Amino acid sequence: MINRELYMSRIRPFIGNDLIKVLTGFRRSGKSVMLDLIKQELVASGVKEDQLISINFENMSNAHLCYAEALHKEVIQRVKSISGKTYLFFDEIQEVDGWEKCINSFRIEFDSDIYITGSNAKLLSGELATYLAGRYVEFVIFPFSFREFSQLYHMVFPDTDSRTMFSLYLTCGGMPYLRNLRYAEQPSRLYLEDLYNSVVLKDIVKRNNIRNVDLLERIIAYITANVGTVFSATAISKYLKSEGRIVAPDTILNYIKACEDAFLFYCVRRQDLKGKKILAVNEKYYIVDQGIREAVFGGNMKNINLIFENIVYMELLRRGYKVTVGKAGEKEIDFIAENQNQKLYVQVAYLLASEETIQREFGVYNEIKDNFPKYVVSYDDFDMSRNGIKHMHIREFLLSEQWN
Repeated sequence: MINRELYMSRIRPFIGNDLIKVLTGFRRSGKSVMLDLIKQELVASGVKEDQLISINFENMSNAHLCYAEALHKEVIQRVKSISGKTYLFFDEIQEVDGWEKCINSFRIEFDSDIYITGSNAKLLSGELATYLAGRYVEFVIFPFSFREFSQLYHMVFPDTDSRTMFSLYLTCGGMPYLRNLRYAEQPSRLYLEDLYNSVVLKDIVKRNNIRNVDLLERIIAYITANVGTVFSATAISKYLKSEGRIVAPDTILNYIKACEDAFLFYCVRRQDLKGKKILAVNEKYYIVDQGIREAVFGGNMKNINLIFENIVYMELLRRGYKVTVGKAGEKEIDFIAENQNQKLYVQVAYLLASEETIQREFGVYNEIKDNFPKYVVSYDDFDMSRNGIKHMHIREFLLSEQWN
């Protein structure tokens, strides 16, 4: 394991208090490992191991506990032998029928510190809001950043340079388990394909009772092929109609929402910088991990400019920014990232290969009159910074501890 300090630094202030710590995110992105890291920190601080109760509900040996009453009875029985605070760790809690009541009961009945994980955004909707409103804090866990990927890759191949690792990151992505496969091409591709199929079947089809799986897969394929481009549900509807399928835009939106709930796609809204408002049409979507896109659909290197955008967008999310696409007149800024009182603008390109491209990527900031940091990120080795706009190689941008 590597110490995912980006997340631990956010979780650490809440360790030991009565707020329920909810870790959500894409399947197999490292939520279980985060639980292990929290346990390690607790034990290192003096908590006894017999104060920890851990249950993974995807383990078949725990199938009998996937009901609120059974889980409650089991935990209460174990707590009787524990002296002091009890630390509860429940992995993939959504597998438990009626889990919300159970978790709330533990919070009330005895001195506990509770951590739960789940692979669906719906975990924090519905009854949870009723039972636990104001009593939980959420942390979204993402696949590895390029920095984390590099740390782990160096453990396997210590002499590899940054350029080689980034080339691999473009196609392999950041799913943590690939380290166990030593990043071998065919096993890695097979693993990512199987992971994708598992997410579609378990986290999207099953949880949303989707009957038309073929339609879902066509919509996913369309969005994946068009990551980083502006389109609407109506555009997808017209595309499907050209293939002989009549599908209402509302149905398409429901299917896309199911994919978002499973953390497969992220929607980015567009912001009118002049009118200071969020635009309601023609959003962009990005995929949670570019490795899954390459394994299932291919084309990462063909669409490398969009993949660069995808990687930068996910990095901004990882670091806690809220991200929109900026519209300034006829021009568009790839990302406006805001976090508390911080704000930055990021323009992403593959190569600044001509003066026209340079003017386009830097010139988009002419409409922006504030003094927040402005970046152009590309694969060029030469620094082309100008007029207060900072140019960075994408590897440097991703590896930087902070942007200012």
